[in-house]
Amino acid sequence: MALNRTRDPASDQHLDRPDTATRILDVAERLVQLRGFNGFSYADIAAELHITKASLHYHFAGKAELGRALIERYAARFTAALEAIDQHEIDPVAKIRAYSAIYADVLSERRMCLCGMLAAGYDTLAEPMQHAVIEFFDTNEAWLTHVLDEGQESGRIKLNCPTREAAQVIVSGLEGAMLIARPYDDVERFNAAATRLLSNLVS
Repeated sequence: MALNRTRDPASDQHLDRPDTATRILDVAERLVQLRGFNGFSYADIAAELHITKASLHYHFAGKAELGRALIERYAARFTAALEAIDQHEIDPVAKIRAYSAIYADVLSERRMCLCGMLAAGYDTLAEPMQHAVIEFFDTNEAWLTHVLDEGQESGRIKLNCPTREAAQVIVSGLEGAMLIARPYDDVERFNAAATRLLSNLVS
């Protein structure tokens, strides 16, 4: 189940256009996924959108506010993707595989999980951003725990550890698999690691 992808914005000189804030977030999200949060500046966004840095500050007072908005939007899309999996998949094993496919989809566009990239520079983030990153991972682990509980109750999934621990392993394993596959530009490398990870946990 794919996350909605951002698009490359066209030039815009008009501060009051209703989609300006969205287009700022689109550019910033791509830059974070490619370079990390500390790898770009307001000047980079302003140059790409052909607007002034003052225009950026009009929508997002500072980079910390921009970062918080990025996490909230990304988390909302991720949650929508999880809800879509719940609506379209009944089998818990299929749900877990669909969850893994979200990560593969992001990597196929030569990007990383936004919150994974932010976690890499966690100590440099403003406190509200730190809390938002943790909340993102907590939400994912809670969803996976519920799915794993369903799988164990139905007999489709057999674990040798608590479901919460298994959920943590899945999130950590997929994020790590993305990180290692990225320099190789090899989605299949990620897929192979994800398949082995899930096969060791899911019957």
